[in-house]
Amino acid sequence: MIDSYRTLAAEAKGRITRKKSRFLAFVHSVGSLEEIDELIGEIRRTHHDASHHCTAYRLVSSHEPIVASDDAGEPSGSAGPPILRRLEEADLLNVLAVVVRYFGGTKLGIGGLIRAYGDAVDAAFEGARFVVRRVTVDLLIRFPPDVNSGVMATIHRCGADVQDVRFDESAEVRVKLPPSGVPAFREAIREATGDRASTEVLG
Repeated sequence: MIDSYRTLAAEAKGRITRKKSRFLAFVHSVGSLEEIDELIGEIRRTHHDASHHCTAYRLVSSHEPIVASDDAGEPSGSAGPPILRRLEEADLLNVLAVVVRYFGGTKLGIGGLIRAYGDAVDAAFEGARFVVRRVTVDLLIRFPPDVNSGVMATIHRCGADVQDVRFDESAEVRVKLPPSGVPAFREAIREATGDRASTEVLG
């Protein structure tokens, strides 16, 4: 579980040339596998006449990051992995990198390709802006109104952000807090209410 991550503030682009082959790098901030598929498809359509469209991405997940890379027809390990390494070295998450190659007529060899694909991503990073984004979890707390003071005191003590409060025959409070704080917060609510409150992670 992570509470924050580093990513791009906006799309970044870079371009290099190696022995007349052109390498165009596009690096995007992304939030889902669906968005990744859409962006890759869009770049492929825009650069439909390119020789290769090589990709790598890293996505935030509840445990280890979701990572993948694709050589897209280049020799195994010569394109996708070096792109992915640049994303890892920059400590970026929720990010997609696509490097488009226009073949210039001269083979670069595996070592040359590894350097070229990595250097293309570096070229995109030169003009990039980076941001740190917080990760939060929405938690719904349901409880009888007579334990309200214990719930609210716990919310305040744990630094959770209150999003909504509703009182009826039973009470509900929706809060946001960092993922790493959820287990301790749930236990604190249980203790403060004598196990009379329920907590549910939303979404």
